[in-house]
Amino acid sequence: MNTAIITNPIMWADVPDVDVIRVGSIFYMVSTSMHSMPGCPIMKSVNLVNWEIVNYVFDTFEDNDAHRLLDGKGIYGKGSWAASLRHKDGVFYVCFSSNDMDQFYIYRTEDIEHGIWERSVIPGLHHDPGLLLDDDSRNYVIYGNGDIRIKELTEDLTAVKPGGTDQLLLEGDRTDIGLRIEGCHAYKLNGYYYLFFIEWPRTGNMRRRQICYRSRELLGPYEREIILDDDLGYHNNGVAQGGIVDTPDHDWYAVLFQDHDAVGRIPCVLPVSWENDWPVIRNNGSVPQGIETKLPVAEPKPLVISDEFDYESNRLALNWQWNHNPDHGLWSVTERPGYLRLRTGPFTDSILFARNTLTQRTEGPACSAETVLEISGMKPGDRAGMVALQNGFGTVRVAAGERGQFSIDMCVNGGDGCEEAVESIVFTGERVYLRIDFNFEDSLDQAQFFYSEDGTAWKPIGRTLQMKFTLDHFMGYRVGLFNYATLQSGGYTDFDYFHFIKP
Repeated sequence: MNTAIITNPIMWADVPDVDVIRVGSIFYMVSTSMHSMPGCPIMKSVNLVNWEIVNYVFDTFEDNDAHRLLDGKGIYGKGSWAASLRHKDGVFYVCFSSNDMDQFYIYRTEDIEHGIWERSVIPGLHHDPGLLLDDDSRNYVIYGNGDIRIKELTEDLTAVKPGGTDQLLLEGDRTDIGLRIEGCHAYKLNGYYYLFFIEWPRTGNMRRRQICYRSRELLGPYEREIILDDDLGYHNNGVAQGGIVDTPDHDWYAVLFQDHDAVGRIPCVLPVSWENDWPVIRNNGSVPQGIETKLPVAEPKPLVISDEFDYESNRLALNWQWNHNPDHGLWSVTERPGYLRLRTGPFTDSILFARNTLTQRTEGPACSAETVLEISGMKPGDRAGMVALQNGFGTVRVAAGERGQFSIDMCVNGGDGCEEAVESIVFTGERVYLRIDFNFEDSLDQAQFFYSEDGTAWKPIGRTLQMKFTLDHFMGYRVGLFNYATLQSGGYTDFDYFHFIKP
């Protein structure tokens, strides 16, 4: 029988803060989504290699001016952070904290692939929470950075348990540590409590590394071991932050992630063995290639998809996410069948604050995205096109001027968040093709922009964008489709397709 082979990274795309569980023969994973909506994507796999998006925990989790991009700031780099996924007695739980809301959210469902999630909210930030559903029917969240706390939850995980455990659990090492422990993943296995964290030394190799604490008693004392300190050959960026999961054949794997510069934080899977009841991550100091498993082969499912926008109902494929909360009254894939229609709403002068920017991830080592848009519905002052989205963004767009005049522009962040035109070309047609080429090979991290009048003869425009992962967005570059107004609302643009190409 053919079995799956693990080659790292398992996805060369921004899927950070991964947490994986197994239920029967199926693996499920959740990851951070921050300001992208819907959020907390649930992915499914039978072999830890081929993953498919099957659900989201929420469409939006708050509805205020910041989440709607109406406050001039947004929730970039905030939103939902470091979700924890667990399953017990037929119920799935996901929890996360939101830095902008200073709240802790717990969601639950009995149907992880198709169900609606019920929400509970607990006041206060619980940084990088890890759920621990103990085998004595008591439930806890372990959270914090540096100083790690434990808090007991009610049996149904909807609130803090009155009079329950609520205390400092342990303190991370302070010796030559720049970033003390955070990113908790908690387990009860073979009579031990295991707590997985990352830390970032201030001296020496200066890279993120994976730490494990263990104790036979929940409240300690805990022993500590470094269980992985390696960059898998990539620019001293340590592979760390995640947890462990076993297979139906009782083989163990660690599912972690690695900073890969502008493309984002990408997941890796490494084999785990047990020595003296400690998990040991085996990598032999180099990139694991062709890790053999006993898991079944499965058909690969694309994380980023092409889309012809042929939908019977006004609901997009799960691969799409909006930048912040969308206004559902301003987009449609059914108003003109076979097209994505984006209508303009509130005025802005920057793609960073344009509502209803529809995005997908980019993928390494290289990829391209193409679209074609019809511009007859645009009003003076409208801006529509395609974006390489991060704080250091680049756009290739159509700008509508007065008296039916149009130009094709390539723009970058001018330093104040507004779009600064690098090159502008007069355009007289009604249909324009746009393309962005991304190259993440060996941290080259460059994007190039093109337009065409027929979709065949492509002309470069503007300059090469040097992409950079910045902490204010805390997300890898995405590619997005947009249409926004600078002068008057009510215009629209029709996108005929979105094509994603991997060389």
